[in-house]
Amino acid sequence: MSLPDNLFDVSGKIAVITGGGGVLCGTMAKALSHRGVKSAVLDLREDAAQKVSDEINAAGGTAIGVACNALEKDSIEAAYETVKSKLGPADVLINGAGGNHPSATTSDKMALFDIPPEAVQFVFNLNFLGVFLPTQVIARDMADRGAGNIVNISSMNAFRPLTKIPAYSAAKAAVSNFTQWLATHMAQNYSKEIRVNGIAPGFFLTDQNRFLLTDEKTGDLTARGQTIIDHTPLGRFGESEDLVGTLLFLLSPAAAFVHGVVLPVDGGFSAFGGV
Repeated sequence: MSLPDNLFDVSGKIAVITGGGGVLCGTMAKALSHRGVKSAVLDLREDAAQKVSDEINAAGGTAIGVACNALEKDSIEAAYETVKSKLGPADVLINGAGGNHPSATTSDKMALFDIPPEAVQFVFNLNFLGVFLPTQVIARDMADRGAGNIVNISSMNAFRPLTKIPAYSAAKAAVSNFTQWLATHMAQNYSKEIRVNGIAPGFFLTDQNRFLLTDEKTGDLTARGQTIIDHTPLGRFGESEDLVGTLLFLLSPAAAFVHGVVLPVDGGFSAFGGV
């Protein structure tokens, strides 16, 4: 048996990355550029998107930073028109916009019964609609062309809901469910050449969860943070670079028959039963 030389080749693709100004998706954009992908870094914070794209261009890659509100269809459509005019139509969509909100989190000061409905709605909108709406806009183009690759960023919380974050866990479960639904829908109704998968990161320190996992003043682990480490066989939080290999695999010909799955990248957290 001989393996094709392009088994993990993603060069020449054009990728749209929502939430691309953040740590995790910014790292993804930079990694793709090293592999010859032209990236459109979309983020609500235009300065953050521009910073990532500037770093890519300075390193010899090709990227643009575009302001985009993933919760407003008009904003997504305008952003995608900019992408097409400057780079071309997307071959890849990475739906990375998402996050939590402290007001949708239970704590010593806030019980389940005190969580404001608008906080829950915010978290659901940010995580589920923030995947659904960009997909509506950008995957339509893929459907018309009969080819494309979509990767949704879910979470370990979608596999097993965690204490304190009911809205975020449920919203990410919706992302995983939608990933499976979309994989079936696109293949059955449009093209077998459009693949849809997801990545479920384990525990990575981000702006959204840092207040839960580390002490703001000392930087030490909170009791929750220590519990997570104790239940992660590899014994550490993830680094953003830990997601790169899985992403490149899902986007490459090596994953040609991988469709409708959500892959955990979690240091073994989902495998550990606690004893």
